[in-house]
Amino acid sequence: MFDSAGGRANLCLMLRALSIRDVVLIEALDIEAAGGLCALTGETGAGKSILLDSLGLALGARGEAALVRQGAAQASVTACFEIDGANPVFHHLRDQGIEFDAGSDIILRRVLGADGRSKAFINDQPVSIGLLRDVGDMLVDIHGQFETRGLLDPKTHRETLDQFAGTLIQAANVTAAWHGWQAAVNERDALMARIAEAKRDQDYWQQAGDELVALAPRAGEEEELLQRRTMLAAREQIAQSFADAKAFLDEDGGAIPQLNRAWKTLDRVAAKAGDKLNAAIEALDRAVGEVRTATDILDTWFDDEGTGPDTLEAVDDRLHALRAIARKHQCRVDDLAAVLADISDRLAAIRGDDGMLAKLDHAVTQGLKHYHDLARALSDARRKAAAKLDTLVMAELPPLKLDKARFEIAVDAMPESQWGPSGMDAVQFVVATNPGSAAGPINKIASGGELSRFMLAIKVVLAGTTAVPVLVFDEVDSGLGGATADAVGERLARLANAGRQVLVVTHSPQVAARAGQHWIVAKAANDDGAVRTTLVRLDNDKSRAMEIARMISGATVTPEALAAAGKLLQQAS
Repeated sequence: MFDSAGGRANLCLMLRALSIRDVVLIEALDIEAAGGLCALTGETGAGKSILLDSLGLALGARGEAALVRQGAAQASVTACFEIDGANPVFHHLRDQGIEFDAGSDIILRRVLGADGRSKAFINDQPVSIGLLRDVGDMLVDIHGQFETRGLLDPKTHRETLDQFAGTLIQAANVTAAWHGWQAAVNERDALMARIAEAKRDQDYWQQAGDELVALAPRAGEEEELLQRRTMLAAREQIAQSFADAKAFLDEDGGAIPQLNRAWKTLDRVAAKAGDKLNAAIEALDRAVGEVRTATDILDTWFDDEGTGPDTLEAVDDRLHALRAIARKHQCRVDDLAAVLADISDRLAAIRGDDGMLAKLDHAVTQGLKHYHDLARALSDARRKAAAKLDTLVMAELPPLKLDKARFEIAVDAMPESQWGPSGMDAVQFVVATNPGSAAGPINKIASGGELSRFMLAIKVVLAGTTAVPVLVFDEVDSGLGGATADAVGERLARLANAGRQVLVVTHSPQVAARAGQHWIVAKAANDDGAVRTTLVRLDNDKSRAMEIARMISGATVTPEALAAAGKLLQQAS
């Protein structure tokens, strides 16, 4: 990188090279740029605007098929930026999934087909035009009479003021507080919606719950009823079989009396037989116990047989009722108990949500207070900084032939409905170009030439805070001469000396004389007669003096103009 005197400059980023192929009248052009103040001069119509259009393509500006040189299949522009690894643009690219070595060049490339289709690349990785534009905005700020980006876009004014005020961290805290407040609002509103829906359906759920409570369904009841119906269908047969079995076991001549007789018979002779009959006696004893257990079970069945529906009709009625309500709730009979539990939970929630709603209301109130306190402090800081910035910009206006103009930053409180993550303020740069006239948006009130000079004054004041170190000014000196043009040149040089790379398209000899690097843009005919735009670098004082003299006197360079050019160069050095 080079400063305006030709030495190294303390720049962390600059446009190092620009390569243009087949753009309008440019067939092939390669430019190696330097730091500091760089001037592009040349006669009107020579093609200076084509160079800026080409740079704009590489930065993500809108591409039109008309920019492709006639007869060419496509146009391409490559811009190479030298940048250190700490620059924020690296973080932005990594957030977008583009990785490369810290400290490496950033190369933006745009290819525009004759059919109007366009492709974008960053370090040879395909990207969207939107990402190319975002990165371009971070690298270069172009100020032309018809530009609508950068500081001419009101959306940038609030962040620009925060950068100047040193309130970016405050602004980030306000953003975090906003999102916290909104999260509480959303949670509260969602609960309110659920409560409203539940209360609209409360009568239905209450009736459905009462119906299920009265029916008292149990899990597994359907299977029990089916088994009960099978049993009741064969009830007489089962009862007779049970009675016969009990008689065989317990009545006279049945199993138990016979086992008891056998046991007594053996027990009478057990003492005479030693212990040989003990096992048989114990077996008979166990047998009697098992048979008595069987009779007890049969007795129990007879006792329990009366529980539950005692007729087929009752069983069928119960099954019908259960299945009908299951169809109503679109579930299985076995799931009715779970449905009842869910309805109970809904009704309990309706009764209990009031307590939760009160907690969320409190969270919303606290979130709003926290946001309001931070946003109010940010507003106060913004207004103080705006007043300071107004004064500094106003001090730059008189030398730029804007002594009757007024610049101010309007920091207006917005209604609560418009508060947002950026705070409670609407921030806008406004100007009045004549005494007594009302101030209005800078991009609507100022004329093309005035607008460029307003932008120059603002950029000079913001030089220490702006994050974009490559600045391009297109005819910022339009219609100016003498001391005013010299004031423009002095401010452009001041920007360059503040560590910015400044590229200026100029018709002013006073501005061109202050440049550390100077190119002439011209038209020339090729051997085939086709007109092409060329670029010639002036690398010595003699050639620069000749060009500045041409700018002073026109096509015929007079000795007086040459002397005046030498004086301008001497004063600028």
